[in-house]
Amino acid sequence: MKMSTKCRYGLRALADLALSGSSSPIPLSQIAERQNLSVKYLEQEFAALRKAGFVRSVKGAQGGYILACAPVDIMISDVIRQLEGDLLLVDEPAPKLQSTPIKQCLQDVLWQPLNEQLERTLSSVTLADIIADWQSGNDDNPMYYI
Repeated sequence: MKMSTKCRYGLRALADLALSGSSSPIPLSQIAERQNLSVKYLEQEFAALRKAGFVRSVKGAQGGYILACAPVDIMISDVIRQLEGDLLLVDEPAPKLQSTPIKQCLQDVLWQPLNEQLERTLSSVTLADIIADWQSGNDDNPMYYI
């Protein structure tokens, strides 16, 4: 399994926004510059994140984006679902009538347990966890000032 660029960039940009710790809107151009990403690409990402309620947009000369809720309330599994669609490594099995014994065995012994573990792991991590881990292990921790 490989997470899409959309998901990886979206999580990076969301983490960058959370790291700003600002209650003032942050322009996407600043996030794009810090993360070496395309502003046009981030516009699409943030439209999806706004629609899901993770961020709010502020229009105008001093506009940009702010988190819509605290980082501790943003589950990484929810962000990935919004950007990717689902968390499944392997799609749900066909009805038992269409399944072969080996296919069903693989589903029961391998694919379903992997899907469940992925769900548990991603559902236990918040945006705050990522930010805290990054801050604790980064000596080159930039402070963002407005």
